[in-house]
Amino acid sequence: MESLSKNKLKFVRSLRQKKFRKEHQMFIVEGEKMVLELCAQKPDLIVEVFCSKEFDFHNSHLSVTFCTKTEMEQLSAFNTPNKLIAVVHNFDLKPTKEEFILVLDGIQDPGNMGTILRAADWFGIDAIICSEDTVDIQNEKVIQASMGSIFRVPVAYKNLETFLDSSSFPVYGAYLEGENVYQQKLTSPAILIMGNEGKGIRPNLERFITHQLTIPRFGSAESLNVGVATSILLSEFARNF
Repeated sequence: MESLSKNKLKFVRSLRQKKFRKEHQMFIVEGEKMVLELCAQKPDLIVEVFCSKEFDFHNSHLSVTFCTKTEMEQLSAFNTPNKLIAVVHNFDLKPTKEEFILVLDGIQDPGNMGTILRAADWFGIDAIICSEDTVDIQNEKVIQASMGSIFRVPVAYKNLETFLDSSSFPVYGAYLEGENVYQQKLTSPAILIMGNEGKGIRPNLERFITHQLTIPRFGSAESLNVGVATSILLSEFARNF
């Protein structure tokens, strides 16, 4: 059993910042469910586990540091700390096929990104391609909201104009003003682009879009959350394939 040193605390807290995650090629995973899932399915990714002394956790193959409640609060990025926190190596998932690709243009909210990851995992999306300014999937709030889907969905960050220019797939874009998605024959292979929460899809990408889609409104809401909208559209594509 190891104790939490000041240097170790400083290192873990530094991984909350993207520049240090990139420098050390590591990131933080918080939450009992996700850490236990990692221990069972991808233990080779785990550098170290930090565990509350109140939590019953045993794994002789991993480096484990047992911490007091105060120490877990210092390690955690959340107001209410989880009982398990892990430092994890970066990893690179490769898509097994590329018949349906979700493209994210400037998604900023970590909760939205986590929801989109979960939806992509649920509907079996082959890969997600993000603009370079989309929120980092290793952000602790993204990881928390993804509920483990980050470890199953291939994600890459690219210049979207370059990526779309190299693809021959039909490109569907989500717009407030577009064709009713429920009345369209959706095809595969395909690309679906979802835009920024406030600004939508950037004008420089419009030339690549072959089909503009909208989710028709039946009530009075002004707009849909991008995570919800993505889930609805992915459901429609899955139903048509």
